[in-house]
Amino acid sequence: MDNSVDIKWYFHVWKNYGNFEGRASRKEYWNFFLFNFLASLVLGIVSAGVLSLIYGIAVLVPNIAVGVRRLHDIGKSGWLMLLGLIPLVGFIILIVFFCLESSSEGDKYAPYAPSFPD
Repeated sequence: MDNSVDIKWYFHVWKNYGNFEGRASRKEYWNFFLFNFLASLVLGIVSAGVLSLIYGIAVLVPNIAVGVRRLHDIGKSGWLMLLGLIPLVGFIILIVFFCLESSSEGDKYAPYAPSFPD
């Protein structure tokens, strides 16, 4: 298993800004999560939170889209993202789902998850 971190995955998610169809691999999701977190952290420190808030709003749609595609990859409906609205428990369930390996059940959403961004 290749556990390398690559910023290309971050930009790959931005290229698929509003794409809620298809699949997203664990690598795609967690690389996007990592670089998203780092960008928010840096912007929050540099601007006392103002730029971090603006960035958070700008990244809301891509964040939801990659989450939906990640759920598709494990064979679950994207509507399960709504579990995040349940305090604490929903967030934990989503983290568990996002950590699961790809499933052949995800083939109904797309034949495969991308292995490396273009």
